[in-house]
Amino acid sequence: QVSLVESGGGSVQSGGSLRLSCVTSLYNYPTYCMGWFRQGPGAEREGVATIDTYNKANYAGYVSGRFTITRDNAKKILYLQMNNLKPEDTGVYYCAASSSLFLISPLRNTGWSFWGQGVQVTVSS
Repeated sequence: QVSLVESGGGSVQSGGSLRLSCVTSLYNYPTYCMGWFRQGPGAEREGVATIDTYNKANYAGYVSGRFTITRDNAKKILYLQMNNLKPEDTGVYYCAASSSLFLISPLRNTGWSFWGQGVQVTVSS
């Protein structure tokens, strides 16, 4: 059974930082595209940042320049460094994995093979 477990969420003030981690049990982690998605209150799940097997990162426009997605292939861990957080960033953040080697539509929230349970991020003004 594959598991993706997110951690590192919490409550911060506007302008603060958080680092999310996604620990996976994926057997061949380096061959998976990985991504972070979020769902705000009353909103649909949306793509935040993804990274493919060639280490190419893609970001939603509203987080570009503030968030950085990285992957540790040796430890099978995905990270999301979030700086200069805004109240609009509040939501549940999910880690996802795809068996594809690259992403045709990097921020699309469908077609992913595995999902984590999510972690809450709350940013207050």
